[in-house]
Amino acid sequence: MLTHHRKPVCLSLISTDLPFWSVVETAGTLYQKDTNRFHLLLTAPPLITCELASSRNSEEIIPENQSNSPASSSPRILWVEISPYRVIMTMQGNGQVSYRHFWEQGVYGVSRYWLPAESLKPHNPIRLRNFTKTLSLNGHHLPEHLRVEYELWADKVQMGSYILNLEIKH
Repeated sequence: MLTHHRKPVCLSLISTDLPFWSVVETAGTLYQKDTNRFHLLLTAPPLITCELASSRNSEEIIPENQSNSPASSSPRILWVEISPYRVIMTMQGNGQVSYRHFWEQGVYGVSRYWLPAESLKPHNPIRLRNFTKTLSLNGHHLPEHLRVEYELWADKVQMGSYILNLEIKH
């Protein structure tokens, strides 16, 4: 039986060894697939990227989201598949960066990133591995807090340790 609930959501990603953090607060729709399986669909604000704009006297950096580009103003869709045993998070960015992460405790999962293509020919994703150190899901009947601690790897090089926190307010 598919049921859904509209809830306030706070999603944060923090690096424990790099100067990186990101927080998104928005409303999300929580779909209950069965007793312990949920899908969360939310919209994240557009990515802020910079491009160089040349002028006669100097070059200045202009945030791309201030341009009239349709891709920069389009929302990004985040889809999180949640169970007590695994989490899959997919982000589609309307021509921007897209990704898909698979986390399962004690398992090397796959993280794939698709970068914007400047040509019409298809391009392969960047594939990284992630090792999920801990995955915990708390809540009574509906998920309230999800925490995933993981390491990101490119071949034998560690690309950092991260904590993904998801709070669903009831």
